[in-house]
Amino acid sequence: MKTEVELTRKQIIHLLSLTERDEQQALFDKAYATKVDLLGKRVNLRGLIEFSNVCQKNCLYCGIRNGNTLVHRYTMKDEEILQAVSIAQENGLTGVVLQSGERTDAAFVKQVVRLIQKIKNATEKSFRMTLSTGEQSLETYQKWFDAGAQRYLLRMETTNEALYNSIHPNDGSHSFKNRLNCLEIIQQVGYQTGTGVMIGLPGQSVEHLADDLLFIQQKGIDMVGMGPYIEHEQTPMYQKREIRISLMERFELALRMIAVLRLLMPTINIASTTALQSIHPFGRELGLSAGANVLMPNISPIQYRKNYLLYDNKPSLEVDANENLENLLLRIKKMGEQVVYHDYGDSNYFINRQLNH
Repeated sequence: MKTEVELTRKQIIHLLSLTERDEQQALFDKAYATKVDLLGKRVNLRGLIEFSNVCQKNCLYCGIRNGNTLVHRYTMKDEEILQAVSIAQENGLTGVVLQSGERTDAAFVKQVVRLIQKIKNATEKSFRMTLSTGEQSLETYQKWFDAGAQRYLLRMETTNEALYNSIHPNDGSHSFKNRLNCLEIIQQVGYQTGTGVMIGLPGQSVEHLADDLLFIQQKGIDMVGMGPYIEHEQTPMYQKREIRISLMERFELALRMIAVLRLLMPTINIASTTALQSIHPFGRELGLSAGANVLMPNISPIQYRKNYLLYDNKPSLEVDANENLENLLLRIKKMGEQVVYHDYGDSNYFINRQLNH
């Protein structure tokens, strides 16, 4: 059964441009009703483990960029990562996201293989591992998939090449074409494939964002994590803060992006990101109300969190994993949604895509 809403680029631009409260709410209500109709009032949780902030890239917007010498660099020990996985399991989560700065050296590739294997041995066979470790080679993506990782998240940041180039240094290690190529390789290898964009970048238009959504649809992406761009004061882009739209405008635009994407691709997994909560105290709940169905609570040990700041004002830095999960469950329950346990939360879109091949 075809469930997608057919929207032209012009219609998407119109919906992304809505600012009247009643019109925005109607959009959010339509997206939420679509989610409930197809996926239920269900929220899937992924435990986020930020296991290393060592990065070889120098993205102009990112707080853990290689050029930021004020960051205390760390890499968690395997035992600490497995302890975080154990917390996830004890709380009924059926998957984790292993996120780090970007490295491509042989030692890092082997470390990730080892981690995947250890987590696989310590969990049920179907426990889901999502990797978010940047651009890699086909050989590396294949190694990690063969080791047992099932999902991969590689954010495009933007699908406009000129805008992409404006937020990365021209140093030979950042390539728009390579990012696109990596995303295609990830799909070809067999991962549930995730991407996402930053919303509210300097020089970004609603036309750019409409094209981002159409790109996600055309590429058949299975899961999406996108949120408002938030500055980090130790980055070159912080200096451009006066030419950006306000944080609240970015926040509302991010909610409209979630809602329109839910209408375009009703059965994919859409995360309500932490960045939303950085702007609004109930940001993640509002993301769910706009059509998102996934949350990624941070279960990294507290001592590392303040050193994994991609942007300023990141929430929950001083709340331990168990308390963070407990608070989240209460908030989800209050809004009439329920956390799904004993369900691995695979993207329905991915399942259907596999069946059709």
